[in-house]
Amino acid sequence: MVVPLIIALCQLVLQVSFHGNYGYFRDEFYYVACSNHLAFGYVDQPPLSIFILSLSRALLGDSLHAIRFLPALAGAGVVLLAACITRRMGGGRFAQGLAALSVAASHVLIGAGRNFSMNAFDVLFWALAGYIVVSILAEDRPGLWIAFGVVAGLGLLNKYSMGFLGIGLFAGLLLTPQRKQLATRQFWIGAAIAFVLFLPHVVWEIHYGLPTLEFMRNASQQKNVPVKVSEFVLGQLRDMNYVSAPLWLLGLGYFLFHTDGKRYRPLGWMYLVVFLIMVLANAKVYYLSPIYPMLLAGGAVFAERVLSERSWNWVRPVYVCLMISWAAIALPFTLPVLPVRKFIAYEKLLGIAPRAEERSRLGQLPQYYADMFGWEEMVAAVARVYQSLPAAEQAKCFIFVRNYGEAGAIDFFGRKYGLPPAACAHNNYWLWGPGERTGDVAIILGGSRALQDNLNDLRRRYTQVELAATTNCDLCMPYENGRQFFLCRGMNTTFQNLWPSERFYI
Repeated sequence: MVVPLIIALCQLVLQVSFHGNYGYFRDEFYYVACSNHLAFGYVDQPPLSIFILSLSRALLGDSLHAIRFLPALAGAGVVLLAACITRRMGGGRFAQGLAALSVAASHVLIGAGRNFSMNAFDVLFWALAGYIVVSILAEDRPGLWIAFGVVAGLGLLNKYSMGFLGIGLFAGLLLTPQRKQLATRQFWIGAAIAFVLFLPHVVWEIHYGLPTLEFMRNASQQKNVPVKVSEFVLGQLRDMNYVSAPLWLLGLGYFLFHTDGKRYRPLGWMYLVVFLIMVLANAKVYYLSPIYPMLLAGGAVFAERVLSERSWNWVRPVYVCLMISWAAIALPFTLPVLPVRKFIAYEKLLGIAPRAEERSRLGQLPQYYADMFGWEEMVAAVARVYQSLPAAEQAKCFIFVRNYGEAGAIDFFGRKYGLPPAACAHNNYWLWGPGERTGDVAIILGGSRALQDNLNDLRRRYTQVELAATTNCDLCMPYENGRQFFLCRGMNTTFQNLWPSERFYI
């Protein structure tokens, strides 16, 4: 395991080295805000990753390096788990190293540790669950289903997609002779443990009227770009590293068709079932990525045997070099290793245009980079308006913005600029409410409309409305550039009265 450990450490060092580049990602501001409101659930996610962030902030602080360290550490853990799964399947040192390298060379998997989100921990939980399942199948140890239940329950508390693993695995067991596992008492004890761990979040959802269902429906219908089956398939090859594709395809074939892989056949069926579910659900391409460490492990085991049997030892260094080379070419699209202007030039050199996963126009950068720019400048602009007010008006000034990124940025940077908390009707910000300030004096971010339309809209509620600031950021998402902040006085109602109708779950 020395080689996998070195690979994991190299990946960790690589990610940490560039965590300070560019800036905070939009969602990170929101996650920080959520960590200031700990609960058993949130409109758009279960609670575990937020509890992890709260602990991380308490121990390490709020810097970019601090909040992104644990996701990077989770990614290194996935590299090691891929090697452990390979060893449990009977793979030797080359197979273990190859599986570890293929995970580290995967664009989407290493990218999961680029910033803080539930995704890095999701991949870790899938890999840990995969290791337990392989151990059960390899050694017929049904007692490990109890450990699987703990991991599955925690995984569900981190991200709902862990449920896909459960559904796919159940189908895989049912379709193979390993269905005998379903007759064991330990399997159902494990299932019960997973349910009990997830239950507090279920209770939270019921208490708040199942907000996540509304969020998912709106996101599917109004935000996410529809993905064709061909695009979803091509995305698996592209995002996992084209050179790695033969390896995980070998793993799938090894599980489904090879005699030596028969005992792991449920994993092959699991992949097919989860793939089908995600296609039917119009899932984003990267949603399937947590399943690949298991397939890469199987492919590494099979590849090692074939190369040894045929004495094709020359293939090993050639394949490894090709995998590393392709990963290096794609690395600027995975981690912010280049200064942003050089990255834009690199994009143009390769003829690659940013791909949209949401129904928002893109600029020069892909969204996962564009959403790292312009935030503190926006907050500074709001602060200048706020600081221009008399002290009496500052004391009651209400700041209202349109999405959780804007609200989270104001709450995060606003501490430095002396701003009050922002109000927003987007996702969990709506649940937190408007606070006590009524809005009689307010700084309000206009909608994505022309100046006169925003003025007319605000004048229905206020006696005085003036344009106070406009954002200017050529690198951020286009809809965040040129946004208009208005200073409003004399409200004919209160935000407390308006709040029930402002809800925006998407």
